[in-house]
Amino acid sequence: MLKENLGELTAIKTGRLDVNAENPTGKYPFFTCSKNHTYIDQFAFDGEFVLVAGNGDLNVKYYNGKFNAYQRTYVIQAKSKLDGKYLFYFLESYIEKLREQSIGGVIKYIKIGNLTDAKIPLPPLETQKDIAQILDDAAALRDKTRQLIKEYDVLAQSIFLEMFGDPVRNEKGFELRILQDFYFNMKEGTKCGPFGGALKKEEFVESGIAVWNMDNISKNGELIEIINLWITPEKYEKLKSYSVENNDIIISRAGTVGKMCVVNSNFKKSIISTNLIRLRLNSDKLLPLFFSFMMNHFKDRVGRLKKGSDDGFTHMNTGILNTLSFPYPPIDLQNQFAEKITLIKQQKELAKQELKESEDLFNCLLQKAFKGELG
Repeated sequence: MLKENLGELTAIKTGRLDVNAENPTGKYPFFTCSKNHTYIDQFAFDGEFVLVAGNGDLNVKYYNGKFNAYQRTYVIQAKSKLDGKYLFYFLESYIEKLREQSIGGVIKYIKIGNLTDAKIPLPPLETQKDIAQILDDAAALRDKTRQLIKEYDVLAQSIFLEMFGDPVRNEKGFELRILQDFYFNMKEGTKCGPFGGALKKEEFVESGIAVWNMDNISKNGELIEIINLWITPEKYEKLKSYSVENNDIIISRAGTVGKMCVVNSNFKKSIISTNLIRLRLNSDKLLPLFFSFMMNHFKDRVGRLKKGSDDGFTHMNTGILNTLSFPYPPIDLQNQFAEKITLIKQQKELAKQELKESEDLFNCLLQKAFKGELG
């Protein structure tokens, strides 16, 4: 298939504004190098454009209308021989190549030549439009499934509020209790990860016993079972007091403090890393799923579980958890909530599988499109 330099088929400019020019209540989209746009009061561009972040986490966006752009954002408009949506999908398929070509220190960037020298397959204009429509349809399927997953999260929060009300105002008038009343026992109730020389970086291995880390807790309070840290069985025997069982809660104690999730995994043996706390509750009295859900989805109002120091470092310790006060609903009500959330999670897992399939389909079509195998 005929290929031409992108620079001959497009007009490429950059925005002129500093990132601080934004106004969140402005009328027009303001595109920076972030994946999501903000807003601004004036527009500088009007029409169909593809935008490529010039530095940072390189990404590609499509917009048709009035907008403005940050000075390190490339604003690309297709000329008569090139369809705008076809250009957008080509650059989506080309983004890894741009990342490979990026230069610089901490913040990588690309030059305009990385774009103008890119060679784009150029079938007839009608074929380009047909290819873009196929990819549009595949992207719509993917995005619909993503939205469904978000709606499951919204439904779960709605159920929580309906059953328990706002936990800060304690609208249902539940008894206030402190967390240490519900530990499995005081010795095992809370446990900080191994400190100092107990677990050194050089002791991690390629496989063996899983070590849970902060990256294993999603922002939505779900367990991510992708293990990057492992120790040997021999090391595990020395660190068994830091072990994790199913139905334990793991909590981030540094960085984004207070993220937590309930562990329910296929790993028979695992431990927590230095940056985590393990919480082991008496689930006959306080359901881990209920507690972690409340704290994850309402932590901005319940309160951040951390304390600061003179050097600005913020962290959490077991003492903060011990005395944490919260409204305590009857265990029967917690169980009813858990049953509903379990059903939602089952449907959400099915949706996640559908999302993976739709993403695989889109990526497959994207690769075929620019090898001349589509359209």
